[in-house]
Amino acid sequence: MAFFMRYLLLFSLTFFAVLSSFAQTDCSCCNADHRAFDFWVGEWRVTNPDGTYAGTNIITKEEDDCVLREQWTSATPGYTGTSMNYYDIVLKQWVQLWVDNQGQSLYMRGNLIDGAMVLQSEAVAGLDGTTRYHKVSWTPLSESKVRQHWETSTDGTTWVTVFDGLYAKN
Repeated sequence: MAFFMRYLLLFSLTFFAVLSSFAQTDCSCCNADHRAFDFWVGEWRVTNPDGTYAGTNIITKEEDDCVLREQWTSATPGYTGTSMNYYDIVLKQWVQLWVDNQGQSLYMRGNLIDGAMVLQSEAVAGLDGTTRYHKVSWTPLSESKVRQHWETSTDGTTWVTVFDGLYAKN
């Protein structure tokens, strides 16, 4: 009986060790590339450079931590938007697809550059008919602050700031 109990204990320990190793390695999006944008996860109060309130943004990890979902609510009444952000293993780039409640959308791609996540669009036609490029960078300033800098360009070379927001965790 003692032999059986030792065998059962050894079998149980081995079985649970194998199970836990599967649980630890069975994560499709747990590598450094997939975690490069994790600094943006949280509930944020966003302000303009002059300190005025710009809105709130909630960034959550979804789909077994493979997707960052953004839920933006602007200080401008009635304006909201959402984005899905993910690391594309084929492109080896981060991708963002933004859509808002005004019928606008934006598709951007990029990676970390000098500690900031920088995503850029191809040329897209605006509502005014002007073709523009968009470039957005998110720079972590601390564990509780992130700067988002959004620029547009008509030629892909000369950039103009359209939004410069400071995110502070709630």
